Amino acid sequence: MATLIAASNPASLWVRSPDLASVMHETRENATYLPGVQLPDGLLVTSSFAEALDGAHIVFMAVPSHGFRAVLSDLAAHAGGVEAVVSLAKGIEIGTNLRMSQVVAEVLPGVPAGVLTGPNLAREVAQGHPAACVVALPDDALARRVQGLVHTGTFRAYMGTDVVGCEIAGATKNVMAIAAGIGDGLGLGDNTRAVLITRGLAELGRLGVTLGGKVLTFGGLAGVGDLVATCASPKSRNRTVGFALGEGRTLDEIVSNMQMVAEGVKSAGPLVGLAHAHGVEMPIAEQVKAIVEGTCSPGEALMNLMGRPSRPEWDETLLRGLPR
Repeated sequence: MATLIAASNPASLWVRSPDLASVMHETRENATYLPGVQLPDGLLVTSSFAEALDGAHIVFMAVPSHGFRAVLSDLAAHAGGVEAVVSLAKGIEIGTNLRMSQVVAEVLPGVPAGVLTGPNLAREVAQGHPAACVVALPDDALARRVQGLVHTGTFRAYMGTDVVGCEIAGATKNVMAIAAGIGDGLGLGDNTRAVLITRGLAELGRLGVTLGGKVLTFGGLAGVGDLVATCASPKSRNRTVGFALGEGRTLDEIVSNMQMVAEGVKSAGPLVGLAHAHGVEMPIAEQVKAIVEGTCSPGEALMNLMGRPSRPEWDETLLRGLPR
């Protein structure tokens, strides 16, 4: 996102590691995470919150959900001029089961919070491959302002106000991508993947509508778009984790060999906890939670899902969210 925004706007990039920040400043490249992608000359790279936030009015939080609150709390002292926080994380906070915009409301009360989401595999976006996203903030004018910052010739930004729906879609699709990867790792084929994606969309929609999201959100970029990309692409970190689990590798082994975070691993438990708290049934998410917690094998999870009673394909929870 920093490469996109800084191409035509003043921007700074906060980097946790001072050593990495120094190297990126000198080489104009993040060789660890995005090798070969040139950083714009005008992008300030720093490990100082004071420097990064000097004059900044919009903050994009590209921090995983399990570290989101800590980083936000650390930058709070320098956030006096911040007018909005836009989350790029796609997860649910461990322990509280809060969405990231809710975390922002607790740490920076009074600062509007939203989300940027969609089928946005990082390397493809950074390389300028055609892609699109949804920017959702509670205020329409603010959403349009952020939309203008990220919209480029190769990256289309759509906007809306359904923060809840977009956040639930982003968190849920990562968990579903682990399930899809497991199916692929077990060698189960295209039919199985299609079923997991489609029924994953049903789970995503049930929870999202229950929490106040708009059902049309789940048929758009934030929902089905992101779900398809994350469940099908070998570049997806969550699908990669699931594939390795399906092959029989342990979660500890998989995670220890990854440089980047697979949000679905951390969010499976909180997502299921959130669903249970609101009386929403999410059988696929429940089985992923059991697998990552080590209480169920991929094969057992598959049998648990296939052994469920038959039912109608759609339910009133989703139908009531459709526009009349």
